[in-house]
Amino acid sequence: MLEMPPLQFAQTNGIRMGYYEAGPKTDTPPVILCHGWPEIAFSWRHQIKALAAAGIRVIAPDQRGYGATDRPEPVESYDMEHLTGDLVGLLDRLKIDKAIFVGHDWGGFIVWQMPLRHIDRVAGVVGINTPHTNRAPADPIELFRKRFGEHMYIVQFQDPTHSADKIFNGRVEQTFDAFMRKPVPRSDTAPAEPPTAGVGASPRLNLAFPQMIANYDAKHDPRTPILSPEEKQVFVDTFTKSGFTGGINWYRNMSRNWQRSADIDHTVRVPSLMIMAENDHVLPPSAADGMEKIVADLEKYLVRGSGHWTQQEKPDEVSAKLIEWRRKRFG
Repeated sequence: MLEMPPLQFAQTNGIRMGYYEAGPKTDTPPVILCHGWPEIAFSWRHQIKALAAAGIRVIAPDQRGYGATDRPEPVESYDMEHLTGDLVGLLDRLKIDKAIFVGHDWGGFIVWQMPLRHIDRVAGVVGINTPHTNRAPADPIELFRKRFGEHMYIVQFQDPTHSADKIFNGRVEQTFDAFMRKPVPRSDTAPAEPPTAGVGASPRLNLAFPQMIANYDAKHDPRTPILSPEEKQVFVDTFTKSGFTGGINWYRNMSRNWQRSADIDHTVRVPSLMIMAENDHVLPPSAADGMEKIVADLEKYLVRGSGHWTQQEKPDEVSAKLIEWRRKRFG
């Protein structure tokens, strides 16, 4: 795979997890890179190379349901207890006491949960685009349905017939052609409403992603791709083999995660960095407003000119900030 270390495997939390590792083993905490949807460890290729070159041990797994990692059948096997447990099991397997967890998109939701559920295994947390929020006041799926309507992609993902999965599985190349592009300047200049369960998108955005993919034609898209043809092919080949259902099952546990988190203190008490992207329309910088109230030790950093795929759109800047923050906080 392009610019990636050799693929390795670890038995963790009842599954076989594929992961990539680079950099020297030292006494300082390693960095665990957690991808989002629809992505894989390959999304971190630039950061793996840069962090390893800076003398930092870095590990990037294909997470449960993705890429080279197992894809269990039961939907409840993808709840937050399993997703965070996978990372703890990976640390155990690699004989790592504590790590710095870095997450983008859905990976961000997971890494913010790590110090809430497994504080003894977490040295620090970095969220990229995805902020930490308090527990939603109601079931997040119902809040999304009320705010965005039935066509909002997360609401559609709850369909037991898996209609959205079928659209993505039948249009793999179209999916990555459509998603992996730099954004156009935001036309909606109104401030985003307060975030709901970590999503601060304006309700005026079109979030009917399955229908967007079904009708997508790259010839009429003015946006610039962020992937080379060779890089795009890695995603296409991987998801052609794995399908999208494993990753979508993470969304199918949002109600379950909410129901099972009522007794969890949502205050993060480890050194934390929030990297925001200026032009992310789904997770705008305003979604991170107020994080200081529930993240005791927080630094914020804005990547200007970047859309949602920040570590791939602005790889050098993101890598440099990760290296600088880690050295400042952990030596």
